[in-house]
Amino acid sequence: MALLGLMCCNSSENPKIAPKDYAATNLEAVAYCRQNGLNNDFYFLVDLSVHSGKNRFFVYDFKQKKIVDENLVTHGTCDAFGENPKMFEKAKCSNRVDSHCSASGKYKIGKRDYSAWGIKVKYWLKGLETTNDNSEKRVVVLHSWEAVSDTEVYPDYSPLSWGCPAVSDNFMTKLDTRLKDVRKPVLLWIVE
Repeated sequence: MALLGLMCCNSSENPKIAPKDYAATNLEAVAYCRQNGLNNDFYFLVDLSVHSGKNRFFVYDFKQKKIVDENLVTHGTCDAFGENPKMFEKAKCSNRVDSHCSASGKYKIGKRDYSAWGIKVKYWLKGLETTNDNSEKRVVVLHSWEAVSDTEVYPDYSPLSWGCPAVSDNFMTKLDTRLKDVRKPVLLWIVE
């Protein structure tokens, strides 16, 4: 899975952006997890509408009713079947095999496996909706990558992937610890 490097956009100052309100999303997530036999302690939310240089991968704790961890995450280049000149600025989604796009929707985090990237750990993602049900054919997995920063890089951008949500090595170590301790599959929900 080839990945593209980090690109700088400009050197303007960091404007303060009000945090988004995910209350409705979190309520829907907890209900979905209960109805579908998924983990009831926490879930992962990826908001691709947020600038890739800002934290947009969130660990939401259902019991504490709050985000307990966050980090940067990549999105796909989405350039395999046509030009995508704004690939760094805006994530485009597609479920098409070999598209190199991110795919929105709910996923069940599956089997832990070896990865050639980052800390050498990946988790298979099973798409649960028509927007992402080709994830296994596309080998869209949760993994880490050394090129992803541990801290926000805004106004610069995070590197791009071929559709995988890739996080920093340190953040993946924390996610891996959480995922190894659960008895039920965890929900990963990618929104635009």
